[in-house]
Amino acid sequence: MGPVKVIHVHLIGKRRDLYFGSIAAIFTVLTPDEVGCGYDYLRRAGLSGGGMVMTKKACIKQSTLITCPRGDSCRE
Repeated sequence: MGPVKVIHVHLIGKRRDLYFGSIAAIFTVLTPDEVGCGYDYLRRAGLSGGGMVMTKKACIKQSTLITCPRGDSCRE
């Protein structure tokens, strides 16, 4: 299994943070008006590779979820 991407949406006015597995998933919970842009815009905006998009209403970033390797307890 490859790296798992996570899209972090910080809603500026509401001071609320939401996390999604895809750009499409964002718009199952939020409207384009709440995000400040639409699906097609975000798809073309270059979120991959640590990119970030700022709108008047939200800050959207894509990152990789960090997990323990399978079989490793990740304890000190």
